[in-house]
Amino acid sequence: MKKVLFVASEGVPFIKTGGLADVVGSLPKDIDKRYFDVRVILPLYKCINQQLKEKMEYVSNFYMDFHWKNEYVGIFRAEVDGIKYYFIDNEFYFNGMKPYGDDVLFEIEKFAFFSKAALSILPVIDFRPDIIHCHDWQTGLVPVYLKERFQGSEFYRGIKAIMTIHNLKFQGKWDIKAVQDITGLPDYYFTPDKLGLFKDANLLKGGIVYADAITTVSKAYAEEIKTQFYGEELDGLLRARANDLRGIVNGIDYDEFNPETDKYIPYQYNAINFRKEKVKNKKALQKELGLKEDEKCMMIGIVSRLTDQKGFDLINYVLDELCQDAIQLVVLGTGTEQYENAFRHFDWKYHDKVSANIYYSEPMSHKIYAASDAFLMPSLFEPCGLSQLMALRYGTIPIVRQTGGLIDTVEPYNKFESTGTGFGFLNYNAHEMLGTIREAERVYYDQKREWNKMIDRAMAVDYSWKVSAEKYQEMYDWLRP
Repeated sequence: MKKVLFVASEGVPFIKTGGLADVVGSLPKDIDKRYFDVRVILPLYKCINQQLKEKMEYVSNFYMDFHWKNEYVGIFRAEVDGIKYYFIDNEFYFNGMKPYGDDVLFEIEKFAFFSKAALSILPVIDFRPDIIHCHDWQTGLVPVYLKERFQGSEFYRGIKAIMTIHNLKFQGKWDIKAVQDITGLPDYYFTPDKLGLFKDANLLKGGIVYADAITTVSKAYAEEIKTQFYGEELDGLLRARANDLRGIVNGIDYDEFNPETDKYIPYQYNAINFRKEKVKNKKALQKELGLKEDEKCMMIGIVSRLTDQKGFDLINYVLDELCQDAIQLVVLGTGTEQYENAFRHFDWKYHDKVSANIYYSEPMSHKIYAASDAFLMPSLFEPCGLSQLMALRYGTIPIVRQTGGLIDTVEPYNKFESTGTGFGFLNYNAHEMLGTIREAERVYYDQKREWNKMIDRAMAVDYSWKVSAEKYQEMYDWLRP
C-alpha cells in the first residue's frame, strides 16, 4: 500500500477560506483506500470551530529548533470520514482570529515553521509517507527542507514531493536576507536557480524547483502558466519543468451539491423533472429577494469574490446596458469596495431586476445555483474554478470567459451541431461578454428546446472528485519510489 501525506494550510471541514480547502478535504475521501493510505496535516488554528476541536485528541509534543530558538510543536489528531488528520499546535503562530494575516513576513515565518514541523512530526506519529503532496506557497518549503535537512536520515530517504499550484498569483515572497534568517537555509539555496527571484526569496518557487512532480488545477491553466501573461514571473521555470507539470481539474462534492437532495433549496429536482421543478426555485427566490415575480424572465446568477480577477470590471462596464434587456441579475459575495458599491447602486437603480447580496451565505449560494437560468463567470484568469461546476450540476448554464479551468469544463454551445454545456467568449472585453450573454438570452427565449437540451447535457457531465481522484492516483503511481 502506498502512503500519501497531504500538507496544507487549510482543509474542509476544519478551516476554509477558498477552493484549496475543498480540494484538501474532499480529494483524500475519493482516493482508493485499497491501494493508498492518505493522511492530512493542517495547522491547529485558534479560529477552528470549537465543536471540531472537540473531535481532536492530543498525541504528543516536542521542541524544534527554528528561527534561532526552540519552538513548541504540539501534535493532535482526529478522524473524519475515514481520513486521519494531524494538527500542529503552536500558540504563537496559529493564534489569530483568521487563518491568514496581512503581515507578509509573519505569514512567511508562520508557514516556514509549519513546513518544518510537518516533516519533524512524522517519526513521532509513526507515519512514513512515500509521497508528500504539498499545496500552494504555504507549504513550498516542505520539498526544500526535505532535500536540505531531512534526506540525510534513513527515515526520510527516498520520500518524493509533489507541489500543487492552486493559484500562481500567491507565492510567498520577501527579502532574501530576512527569509534566510527565518528558515536557517544556507546561501546556496537562495541563488536564482533555486529560491531566489531578483532580490526576493520565493517560497513557491522553492517548492517548484525541489518537487519531484508539479500539478495545477486544470489542463488549460497548466499550459497558460508557461506563458508570460499568466506565468507571474515563473513561466521560465515552469517551461523548464514542463515534463513534470500536469493539470488535473478539481471536482466538487456530488453529495453536498445535489439538486435532488439539497436541503437549502425549497424545491428539489433532478435531470428528469427539472423542466417543471427548477422554475419553482426561481419564483421562490424572486419572492424572497423582492425581485419582479416572473417565472419566464431569464435569471443570471453570480456567486463570487467581487475582485478584478473575477472579471467584475467587465460586468461593471456594461451593467447599465445589460439591464435594458429582459433579465434579472442576482449577485452574492463580498470583495473590493468599488464593486460592492457598484452592485448596491444597480440594486437601487434597477430594483426589480438586480439583487445585490453583499455578504456570503452557503444556503443562499445553493438557492442561486438552483434558481438561476444562467451563471456568469467572466474571469481574467481562473486556475480551475468551482462555481461553474456547481452551476452545471444544478442545470444552470455557465457563461464564461474561455480561460484556465473554464476552458476545460464548459463546452461552448454550437448551434449547428446542437452541442455544448454553456457559452464562452475569448477576449477579455466587456462588449464581447455582453454579446455572449445576449446570445444566451436568444437561445433561452427563442429556442427553449435547445436550451433544455443544453441543461440535459450540463447535468450529465461528471465533475465529481471520483474522476479527479483517479488522475491523482495515476500520478502517485507514476512517482513510484
